Amino acid sequence: MHPAQPGADSPRAEESTEPAAAADWRALGTHVRVVVTDGRCLAEARRMLEADCADVDLACSRFRADSEICALRGGRAQQVSPLLAEAIAVALRAAELTDGDVDPTVGAAMSAIGYDRDFDNIERTGPAVPVTVTSVPGWREVRLEGRMLTMPEGVSLDLGATAKAWAADRSAARIAGHLGCGVLVSLGGDIAVAGPPPEAGWRIRVQDVTGSPDDPPQGPYALISIRDGGLATSSTSARRWQRGGDVLHHILDPRTGLPAEPVWRTVSVAAGTCADANAASTAAVIRGRRALGWLAALGLPARLVDATGVVLFVAGWPADTDDEHALPNGND
Repeated sequence: MHPAQPGADSPRAEESTEPAAAADWRALGTHVRVVVTDGRCLAEARRMLEADCADVDLACSRFRADSEICALRGGRAQQVSPLLAEAIAVALRAAELTDGDVDPTVGAAMSAIGYDRDFDNIERTGPAVPVTVTSVPGWREVRLEGRMLTMPEGVSLDLGATAKAWAADRSAARIAGHLGCGVLVSLGGDIAVAGPPPEAGWRIRVQDVTGSPDDPPQGPYALISIRDGGLATSSTSARRWQRGGDVLHHILDPRTGLPAEPVWRTVSVAAGTCADANAASTAAVIRGRRALGWLAALGLPARLVDATGVVLFVAGWPADTDDEHALPNGND
C-alpha cells in the first residue's frame, strides 16, 4: 500500500472558462458521483461511469441471479471474464496486504447473518437468527492464474469489500484518459481521482454521519485535499440491521465469520489508490485498537472515530475543520 498525503486546507481554485461540474445518481446499491474539472466533459463522463457500473454489477454482484460471480462453482477450474478476473485479483491482493483481514471468501458468512440481498431490501429489524462463530474458508484456498479460477466446493465469493473501490479507480483512470480532464469518482464514499486536479486539489469533506452528499455536515468532520490516488471510509454504523437483540453490520472478521467488534464507528484512509485505501480502512475496523500502530507503520494517513465519537489522527492526517465548502465523501 502506498500512502497519499492529504494536504491542509487551501484557497478554492479560481474557476476556468468551463468550471468543474458534478452528477449524482444511484448504482451498485449506493450513491454515485462523478466530478470533472471541465463542465463540457460531464455528460460523456457520466455515460462512461454508468456503463462501467453496469458492467461491474453484472460481473461482481452477489445479489442478482444472472451475475457472473453467482455462476461460479467450486471444485474445478473455470475461466472467468477479464473484468471479473481483475476484480478477484484485486480482492486477493487486498487479502495478502492485510494478512487476511479483508477476505473474499466471506460470501457464505455474509448470507448467514442476513446480508443476502441488496442492502436497500434488507429489513432493518427482525427476529433472532442463529449466528455461530466459524472461520471462513480462507483466501489462500482461491487460485487465480490469468483468467483461470479454482476454489474449493462450497466457497462463495463476496467482493463487497473491494469491488467498489477498484471500480472507482478503474473508471476514474478510464474517464480521465479518454476525456483529458481531471476526474473524481465516488462510489458510496470510495473516492478515486485521476487526470489534472483542480488548482487547490480535490477538496473532500470526510464525516462519520451517513447522508446525502449535499447535506450540511453533522457532527465531527475533516476537510482534506488530495491531488491523486484515493480515499476510502469504512463504517460499522452505515450498513447495519438488527436481528433479535443482536445489532449486525457488514464488515465481517474472517476469523469468526461475525461482524467485527465496533471499536471504530468510521475509519478513513488516504492511499495511492482507492482500492488500497479501502483495504486499509476495512482492515482497520477489523483490527480495532491495533489498527493505530498498523496504519502508522504503513505511513497511511488516517482518521478514526471510535464508538464514543472520539476522533484520532494517524500519519499526518490534518485536524478537523469547520469549512463547509468541500465535496462530501458520503460514506456508505
